[in-house]
Amino acid sequence: MISIRKLLFALSSLMALGVPQAEAHPHVWITGNSELIYAADGSITGVRHAWTFDDMFTTYALQGIETKTKGEYSREQLAPLAQVNVESLKEFAYFTFAKADGKKEKFQEPVDYYLEYKDSSLTLHFTLPLKTPAKPKQLALEVFDPSYFIDFSFADKDPIKLVGAPAACQMKFERPNDATANAKRLSENNFMDGDNSNYGAMFANKITVDCP
Repeated sequence: MISIRKLLFALSSLMALGVPQAEAHPHVWITGNSELIYAADGSITGVRHAWTFDDMFTTYALQGIETKTKGEYSREQLAPLAQVNVESLKEFAYFTFAKADGKKEKFQEPVDYYLEYKDSSLTLHFTLPLKTPAKPKQLALEVFDPSYFIDFSFADKDPIKLVGAPAACQMKFERPNDATANAKRLSENNFMDGDNSNYGAMFANKITVDCP
């Protein structure tokens, strides 16, 4: 099964051999939609992602998967691949970083994960539960790859949703292609540890939710 980690390793090997197609960053493109999930008491319990991979990754990932009808892949046929990819994301912290009132939050391992094949693209669906539900005045969430091998962008329509959040909560979403935001990021410490060598942080998608 082809995981994100295996694909990045293959591309790195191509770069070492001087193959021109592998020279540019990033190497994988993901378009996402995400939902922030809240409990009845107003605490946030997790994040639900839907990540659609680019054509190249999709073609590469589907190699070796047999299907009765060409171009059609059921959720059951893709289940082993979904598991491999979800497990491979663990070492990258699922490219999802959260702070509640300035305190770093940790996630449990993904649940409810599956792959969907539609319109010639693979979409990975999974939910990241917080290890401890939080009820902060401000939640900050970022989605990015610190190494910038993977470029994350969010869909134009409904990129971020709040599910079950208190009515008074206000959300702000900042895309990395915001020129003003990028200029600001160049002068700031990065999100995780204040080390500006974390290049990919400049291309983070930032979600902030303020709840009075």
